[in-house]
Amino acid sequence: MQDDTRLIHHGRAGAGAGYDGLVNPPVCHASTILFPTLDALEGRTPVPMSYGRHGTPTQFALAEALSALHGGAGTVLVPSGLAAAVLAISTFAHVGTHVLITDSVYGPTRAYCDELARHRGVTVEYFDPLIGAGIEALLRPETALVFLESPGSLTFELQDVPAIAAVAHARGVRVAIDDTWSAGYFMKPLALGADISVQALTKYVGGHSDLMLGAVICNAGTLDAVKHQARLTGNASAPDDVSLALRGLRTLAVRLHQHELSGLDLARWLVQQPQVARVVHPGRPDHPQHDLWLRDFSGACGLFGFELHPCTRTQLAAFLDGLKLFGMGYSWGGFESLIIPAHAPRTVRKWKTAGPWLRVHVGLEEIEDLINDLALGFQRLSAAAPPPGPAAPAAAETAVAAAGSEPAAPGSDGPPDSDSEELPPAEMTEPAGEQPAAGDPPLPPAVA
Repeated sequence: MQDDTRLIHHGRAGAGAGYDGLVNPPVCHASTILFPTLDALEGRTPVPMSYGRHGTPTQFALAEALSALHGGAGTVLVPSGLAAAVLAISTFAHVGTHVLITDSVYGPTRAYCDELARHRGVTVEYFDPLIGAGIEALLRPETALVFLESPGSLTFELQDVPAIAAVAHARGVRVAIDDTWSAGYFMKPLALGADISVQALTKYVGGHSDLMLGAVICNAGTLDAVKHQARLTGNASAPDDVSLALRGLRTLAVRLHQHELSGLDLARWLVQQPQVARVVHPGRPDHPQHDLWLRDFSGACGLFGFELHPCTRTQLAAFLDGLKLFGMGYSWGGFESLIIPAHAPRTVRKWKTAGPWLRVHVGLEEIEDLINDLALGFQRLSAAAPPPGPAAPAAAETAVAAAGSEPAAPGSDGPPDSDSEELPPAEMTEPAGEQPAAGDPPLPPAVA
C-alpha cells in the first residue's frame, strides 16, 4: 500500500470499539473508564481502555495511522511537538548518562537539554550537524542517546542519518530524530536507522494552525520504554486536537505536494532578486547537502530560509511590516504563508550572516500572489535605504547582520525561543543575484 492510500484508510476502524460504518472515528471524551469485573480492574484480564489519560478510540486511531505512515511499532501521543522531543530524550537521559544533540536542534529542545545539563545530572554535548560517521569520536561508554534534526528547521543542514545510526547502534546507543520537516511523508527515519521519530503534529499534520499536538513514533526496541516514561510523566493528548489531527492527516499528501511546488517556485524567484544574498532550500541543487536530500527524501515541504544583503532595521521593518499575504508568526505547516527574521545561539558552529536571515513558510496561496507580495516588500526595503552621505547612521539604523531580538533566557517561552535556532553556516553562501540552478523552469512574473 502506498502512503497516499495509508493516509486515507489507516486509523478509521475505531480500534475495535464497535464503530463499524463510521467514516471518521468518534471524538471520545473520557477520564474514568468502568471495568466489567474485578479481574479486569486488577489487570488480570485484558481490557481495551483503562483510564482516559492512557487513550480512547480517538487517540488509538491517530496512533495507528501514524505508526502505519512511519513504519513504526507504535506511537505515543503528547500535547505538543516540544513534549514529544522531551519525552524521547527523557526516556533515555538519566543521571550519569551522556547525550549527543545536534547543534541545529529546535530552540526549545535545546533549552530543555541545557536544563538537563544544569540540574539533572546529564552530560549534554552538542555536535556539528554535518559530522556524519565522525560522531563515533564523540561516543562514550555512558552515551545513551543521539538526537538529530534533519533538516534543521532554521538552518536547513541535512544530517547523514544512516551513517550516524550505524555508528551509534554499533555502540548500543539509541538514535532519535525530529522529523517534523518531512512530516514522516517525505522521509522515513525509522527505515534509515533511527529508533524514534519525533513529530510536531501541530504543523503539517494538523495543517490549519489551530491545534497543539506531538507524537513519538517508535520501533519495537524503544516502544515499551517510551510508553512507560509517558505514563510516569502524565503525558496525555486532548481528544478534540487528536480528531483535528486525524482530519488533517487525510489531506496531508495533497497539501505537502502543493507546499513543495510553491516553495521551490518561490526559492527560484528569490535567488534572482538583487536584495537577496542567498537562498538555502534542501530541494535545490545548490544546497550543500543536496545529495543527501536526493538519497533520503522523496520531496520537500514549504519551509526554507534566505539571507538579505545588509540593511538597516528600518529597511527590514519596511519590508516585513507591509506584507499582506506573509504573516509574521512562529510555527509553520499551516495553510498560510509565514515569514520571520531569525537569530539564536549555537555552541559548536558559531557564525553570523552578513545580512538578516529570514525563514519563510510557503503556504497554499497562489504563487504569483506570494511573489508579488514579496516584490512590493523589496521595493519598500530599497526605498527605505538611508541616503548616501559622509554622516554615519545612528546606532539604531546600522546594518543588521542577524535580524531578530536577542535570545530569550533558556527555558523561557518568549518569541526567540519559539522556533529560532541559528544562522546558516558560511559554506552555504551563494553569490548574490545568482541565476537559477540548471534545470529550473521559468519563473512566475513579479510585480513591476
